[in-house]
Amino acid sequence: MSSASLQLGGDNWAAKDGNLLGYQRSASSSVHIPHEFTFTRGSNLAATRVAANGLIEKGRENLLLQSNQFDTTWTISEGTILGGQSGYDGSSDAWLYTDNVGTTSKSHDVRQSVSESGVNCFSIYAKMGTKAWVKMYDGLNTCFFNIDPNYVGNRVGTDATSGGRVEDVGNGWFRLSVFDNGSTSLVLFGIAGSDGSGNYTSDGTGTVYIQDAQLEQGLVATDYIETGATTVQAGLLEDEPRIDYTGGTGSLLLEPSRTNLVSNNEYLEGNAEFSILSSSVTFADYTETSPDGNENALRVLEAEGSGGHNWYYSNLGGVTNGTTYCISFFAKSIKGRNISINEGGVGMDVQGIIDLSDGSILADVHNNISVEPYGNGWYRISAVGAMNGTSQRIIFYSVDGTSTSFEGNTTSGVSLWGVQLEEGSYPTSYIPNHSGGSVTRDADSSNITSGLSIGNGSEFGLYYEIDVDAIPRNSSSPFIQIQFATANGGVGIKGASDAIANYIDLYGTTDFSKYFSSRSMGNGIIKFFINYSSGTGDFYLNGTKYNGAISGPTSGCEIDSVYLLGSAYKLKAKQILIFPTALSDAQCITRTTL
Repeated sequence: MSSASLQLGGDNWAAKDGNLLGYQRSASSSVHIPHEFTFTRGSNLAATRVAANGLIEKGRENLLLQSNQFDTTWTISEGTILGGQSGYDGSSDAWLYTDNVGTTSKSHDVRQSVSESGVNCFSIYAKMGTKAWVKMYDGLNTCFFNIDPNYVGNRVGTDATSGGRVEDVGNGWFRLSVFDNGSTSLVLFGIAGSDGSGNYTSDGTGTVYIQDAQLEQGLVATDYIETGATTVQAGLLEDEPRIDYTGGTGSLLLEPSRTNLVSNNEYLEGNAEFSILSSSVTFADYTETSPDGNENALRVLEAEGSGGHNWYYSNLGGVTNGTTYCISFFAKSIKGRNISINEGGVGMDVQGIIDLSDGSILADVHNNISVEPYGNGWYRISAVGAMNGTSQRIIFYSVDGTSTSFEGNTTSGVSLWGVQLEEGSYPTSYIPNHSGGSVTRDADSSNITSGLSIGNGSEFGLYYEIDVDAIPRNSSSPFIQIQFATANGGVGIKGASDAIANYIDLYGTTDFSKYFSSRSMGNGIIKFFINYSSGTGDFYLNGTKYNGAISGPTSGCEIDSVYLLGSAYKLKAKQILIFPTALSDAQCITRTTL
């Protein structure tokens, strides 16, 4: 731990109950104690981060109630349910469903009423008792499965949704799931008479074991979340600080509010704006593992025949001609193909080819394409431009080298995932959207609003280290600000007030004035220091000193509050340190030298 009175980040990013943990030096000793920074973002699960394992982490929610208590909010139809059975996880938390004797054809199931819409996945763990064929209904269609452990062949039977999946989890247990897109008022799991026969006349001896049901947004079943009287969330939660591990080390990701205008942006077949041009490709399946670690990426395969193998995104909802937008998507090669994007003459100014073997840009007509690697062959491709046509169309091509016209072979193409269209001049982090409309992620912010009591009233030091590969943008608002116990106003750091990207400026208000001309930050890790003593603050940027950059009162400068803001910027905070006294020139230069 450094000699600072308050430290946030470095190699010690931590969160508690959704808030950030800083470490403040005790007033009576050199011991640092945890101090919570309140963190806010918004009340939905639209934010993501790159987790320590390198995968994109989302927020998740089990939308069912009493997800493994089938004798509560579940309705038992034509049968009985008995708990205390041996489960797939070694517990005694499984249930035995036994159908009733019946003389007429009926549905034998357990069911729960829900009220959900969009792309949702319903899953449950099941094991054969005396019946091999079971059924799942997701609110729109019924899918049939065979769970006899000795069965040979495709366990997914009649599948009206084309979304049925089976995972063998051992000891005769299977996790079954099905997804669909639309309004869901009911989910059920039950015994089937046979493949495709949901209703049958029971003899009263049909049994099946079940455990751990889940209904969640998205195409695939993720790790199970236990619920009770209310739904439960997991993963990256609402208002949780995003400690992002892009590049392998932790940083606090702070971003402005952005809206993803692409509906169903993972289930692209369910998006009416995504279409195939001239039957030149096939939207094949969702068997490719995406950057979030799940098998939910769309494989787009070429059709036989020569010509352009392409598809397009058109009639973009919510866009305005002349306004700047950023389109981004994740792409991965299938058998050596590259990908091209083109405005088709009536969309956003985008035209280029990306080599999906190494992420290099083979062509960029408008000089507005960027590529970021995401591991396992995946690249996030982004392009910025103004909408310039009435059809507002963007065309995607499967490309052979640099050629957009060639003989297709039905097994090559491109995997696609996570398409995003947002208003703005740069891409922000991925925003999942499983609805038919748009989804907004609110701005990140974190603060301690009072009670720090750092400094002797006339001196302090403020150190901030950020990663500006994610570039702060021009704004009159600071991205870090400190305020004081008795002095009015604040001191901070902000982007340049003009339109020059990647320039830094100082912020001083009320009792504080700044005397500093904007300077370029460059790229990568950037280090700042405001060193304040007796009414004057010098500014250090990457080892360079700027004398007298801030002026203010000679007393009353005991630091009381700290604010970290993402409302106008996208940046990754690496470390914040606050010192109770000014440091020497040598210390400031050493600390800020790259």
